[in-house]
Amino acid sequence: MERPNKSEQKTARRSLDSISRLPDLGKRNRSITIEVSGHENVSLEIPAKVFGLLKEILTIMAEGKAISLLPAESEISTQQAAEMLNVSRPHVVKLLETHKIPFRKVGKHRRILVEDIIAYAKQFQDQREIALQKLAEQAQKLDMGY
Repeated sequence: MERPNKSEQKTARRSLDSISRLPDLGKRNRSITIEVSGHENVSLEIPAKVFGLLKEILTIMAEGKAISLLPAESEISTQQAAEMLNVSRPHVVKLLETHKIPFRKVGKHRRILVEDIIAYAKQFQDQREIALQKLAEQAQKLDMGY
């Protein structure tokens, strides 16, 4: 999707402000009904999980960023994976060849499931947070002023 224009960003911020005042409906196992303005007796029923995703999309749009949605079962190239992880393509190839991320070969090309890239990114982020916490604890023990 293209980057939202200023008008779309403004609309996204207003919508996000309205949604933020609602209780956290996305964690409940039920649907949500949305009335469509300007159309009498027209409403949409959406699953609660979609409501949570809608909040994330509006947040990203309000920041002026573009959005891409892919089914988790989608396969991507090593270049696309590198862009998702914000690393080089050779680094992704190394991760694949060292079995840190599963993949399959189609001819000469490597294909990676989006869900595997997301799982790796989450695992890497979790490890980074643990390391940062340990560093902060060490700095406090050594009274380094942090």
